[in-house]
Amino acid sequence: MSQIDTAISPVIENFQSKFMLDTNIPLSLARNVSFQNGLSNPVSPNSTVHESLIDKINKKIENKETWFSLEFFPPKTVNGASNLISKLEFLGSGKPLFCDITWHPAGDPASDKPTSSMKIANVMLNYCLLETMLHITCYGQTRESMKQYLDKAKSIGVRNLLALRGDPAVGTEWQYQQNGFNYATDLVKFIRENYGDYFVICVAGYPHGHPDSNSYEEDLNHLKEKVDAGADFIITQLFFKPEKFLNYVDDCRRIGIKCPIIPGILPIQSYDSLRHICKLSKLEVPQNIVSAMEKIKDNDEAIRIYGIEQAVNLCQELMKAGVLGVHFYTLNRDVAVTEILRRLELWSKEPEPRHLPWKSKQLCSYSRPDEDVRPIFWSIRPKSYVCRTSDWDQFPNGRWGNSSAPSFGDLKDYHIFYSKINTKECLAQWGHELNHETDVWNVFASFVSGKPNKNGLKITSFPWCEEGLATETSLMTDELERFNRQGILTINSQPSVNGAPSSDPVIGWGASDGYVYQKAYLEFFIPKSFLPFLLQSLEKYPRVIYHIINRSGDINLTNCTLLNPNAVTWGVFPGKEIVQPTVVDPISFMSWKVIC
Repeated sequence: MSQIDTAISPVIENFQSKFMLDTNIPLSLARNVSFQNGLSNPVSPNSTVHESLIDKINKKIENKETWFSLEFFPPKTVNGASNLISKLEFLGSGKPLFCDITWHPAGDPASDKPTSSMKIANVMLNYCLLETMLHITCYGQTRESMKQYLDKAKSIGVRNLLALRGDPAVGTEWQYQQNGFNYATDLVKFIRENYGDYFVICVAGYPHGHPDSNSYEEDLNHLKEKVDAGADFIITQLFFKPEKFLNYVDDCRRIGIKCPIIPGILPIQSYDSLRHICKLSKLEVPQNIVSAMEKIKDNDEAIRIYGIEQAVNLCQELMKAGVLGVHFYTLNRDVAVTEILRRLELWSKEPEPRHLPWKSKQLCSYSRPDEDVRPIFWSIRPKSYVCRTSDWDQFPNGRWGNSSAPSFGDLKDYHIFYSKINTKECLAQWGHELNHETDVWNVFASFVSGKPNKNGLKITSFPWCEEGLATETSLMTDELERFNRQGILTINSQPSVNGAPSSDPVIGWGASDGYVYQKAYLEFFIPKSFLPFLLQSLEKYPRVIYHIINRSGDINLTNCTLLNPNAVTWGVFPGKEIVQPTVVDPISFMSWKVIC
């Protein structure tokens, strides 16, 4: 037996034994191998029930549960947008109730540029999987242009808006617009008239009074007009003393404003930014803060520590008074906000349960909420899959069907703009020089095993895996490492599971009191010279379904039916039909191989 045959044969044998966890379901190998014999009549589970953001807020209030939300602004550069997305993904792990993105009329906010408000909102919602609120301003806009903005927001799945008047362009004065949008109230009315209750609408409140109002009372009355026009809740501008917010809430209640009012908190992170923001907002900073800042204004670290202490103390006083939710103006920085949230015990440490094997969160404000089936090939690159299928006019629900049908459209071959690669970091992990093919094998082996490379570094960046190894990989680590060190380069896998509880911390998913099943699956690269030995080994295992393709497509070998997708993961839950969220689909596999 040759050395190559010695390397190939154990792949099949291990999947027939160790990878088959207490089950006799046939295994599947893809990219060279995939499965057949799925359940023959998959049926659709119940559709997702939309829970609006205001319903979530009211539920938190009713249950006396604390929460937090975060605000960001669109960066000016593509590199800045990439960095912001990384911060969104990190801060999202703390489980904010929602995040919002500001709107800058001068920055082409509704365009498809990577730095536009609309694009950031799209990424925040559909790729970072965060409940998203989009700011939108109306001053100077026509009804037609506003309708276009709102239609686009709706098309990407946005369900929450912060309706603002906006400011005139720099160097110009506010002028009344005949038959136009002059106040935020006009925008709230327009949204309700044209979209009914589709959007949850937030409006701004000003504890110090709006700088353009003639009086504090006049501004309160304008706020009530916005609420009466259809606003669902209020977020306030920043303030520095807890009594200012608490008195403001009392004044709002006195004139009949009953909706939730959320305090806006600005962690002080630099002397200059505080002065600039207060100048724009026409706010007066309390003397005690001014005096403290003057002493440390040239020490960034001291200012950051002071800002954290000041924000923590302010929030603690508010929470003692019964405030449950706080909204943080992050200024696109994550360190100070994270520390504040942890000290307030608002940062969630609980792992996110998997709603589906490839979906950690069940979003209500998601443009594809009922989608519950995907090809397994993209299970390790969910963001890429969402991006490449964003133009589909129909998303699979209940069963995958025939992916050659025109309703599914084409898989778009373009990258997500924020897929940033740190070249220096990657070279340190992967190696600066390629001296032998085993250098590549060892990179794959180090990644899948979690062991440091020869330079003592763990490999955390891997082209075929966006979000790190799945927890279930731990059940196969030794076998996968051995395969990779022999030149069988694995990029996707799952062990076989036969009736595991859906609550299992490693392989469980879905609702409680259910049972989950999955077929063994392996996807890998091999040299062309390995192919004859792979085919020879596969002849010994007729129950293994395979699909072997090279990049050019001139090699396309399979023993499955091209138009017959089959389930490799399914679940059974009380009171529901069988759920089959992951499939092997030969046509999708041929699209997937093009991008590898």
